[in-house]
Amino acid sequence: MTHGRNHQRDRRPSWKRTNRGVRFRAPGRPDSHPGHAPGAGGPALDQPRTAAVLARVPALIVFAVALLALVSGAGATWLPLLAVGPTLAAATSKPQGVLRLGFIAVALGAVLGVRGGAPGREQVIVLSALAAITLASSLASALRGRRERVLEAVRSVAEAAQHALLKPVPATVGQFQVAVHYSAAAAEARIGGDLYALVPTPYGVRLIVGDVRGKGLPAVSTAALVLGIFREAAYDEPDLLDVVGRIERSLARNLGHDDFVTAVVAGFPRTGHMEVVNCGHAPPLLVRGSDVVAVEPTHSTPPLGLGALTGETPNLQVLSFTDGDQLLLYTDGVTEARNHEREFYPLLERVARHLSDQPSRTVAALHDELLAHVGGRLHDDAALLLLRKPVMAGSRSAVEARAQADTLPLCGAEAL
Repeated sequence: MTHGRNHQRDRRPSWKRTNRGVRFRAPGRPDSHPGHAPGAGGPALDQPRTAAVLARVPALIVFAVALLALVSGAGATWLPLLAVGPTLAAATSKPQGVLRLGFIAVALGAVLGVRGGAPGREQVIVLSALAAITLASSLASALRGRRERVLEAVRSVAEAAQHALLKPVPATVGQFQVAVHYSAAAAEARIGGDLYALVPTPYGVRLIVGDVRGKGLPAVSTAALVLGIFREAAYDEPDLLDVVGRIERSLARNLGHDDFVTAVVAGFPRTGHMEVVNCGHAPPLLVRGSDVVAVEPTHSTPPLGLGALTGETPNLQVLSFTDGDQLLLYTDGVTEARNHEREFYPLLERVARHLSDQPSRTVAALHDELLAHVGGRLHDDAALLLLRKPVMAGSRSAVEARAQADTLPLCGAEAL
């Protein structure tokens, strides 16, 4: 096996990638818990501390204006600038805080006006305007608070939807160690068009990682449909290809002509073997020792929902998968992430750098490096799922396991 080759540059599938996911090209025509860490994709801010700092800024502005007026000796000239404090406080404070700051601004304005010798009529007009701005800012603060409460309720619903759609994955599933990291591109989003699931079934552990074409609520709805079918079919169907077939038939009934889902469906039916069905998705990375190799499909298979256009059936690949081996599945939000020089993130090359016996540590390191590569903000949903077969006590030696693994590197469905 070879190490460190950027597969997305030299081996492109028969459909062309666009802003989100891929676009099919017809034949012949010239993006917390150790196992689950969804997030917004950027570094989290210390929100309480930031809010406390911002709340002090309006008061500092008012006192700075007052100090400037006293030092310059032209108090009346600076009176209109006192309105900046209550106006800004509407965005950072509660209505009571805005009123208190406005009262202080009016009092300081009166003192500065008298000290500066401003005409009484002019002073009354300025102070009345300052009081009116304070009342309007207090009302704006109340409306902002109401909108924030509504937004918080919506976020709680989104959080519940996330846990229903992308259920938390424990650190250990069956005989595997697992780690997942999901980042939605939108700053306030918790879910997007990428999907993943991993379930223990009577036929072994089965998993799916996919990417829905499009964004927004339609993509989330399609992701929910795919995950619901997968979780049901994974328990019912002994054959992994039948699981994929059920997803394909359902999407063909429910999706539009231009909608589809790229996905990798995998299963561990028996010791030492991993089954993989790749439907137009980025190839998984098989980690064996210090070697990392892309598991390229033996022949091109269209994404889910487009099978009827070509008549092609998915292809089942069998990988040897023994103690110590790892399988990394991901979405194009990882490999198509660009830095300021428009260079793709070289996932295949970077995996070996962060390899660990703890999948959660490996995935966390990859995600941190991915954020550093793009400058701290992802522009597409990104998912990473790493599966590791730990070395079991009392098992055969690593040398014996590796010798057998080398006899079955990759093969097609006929090998079953």
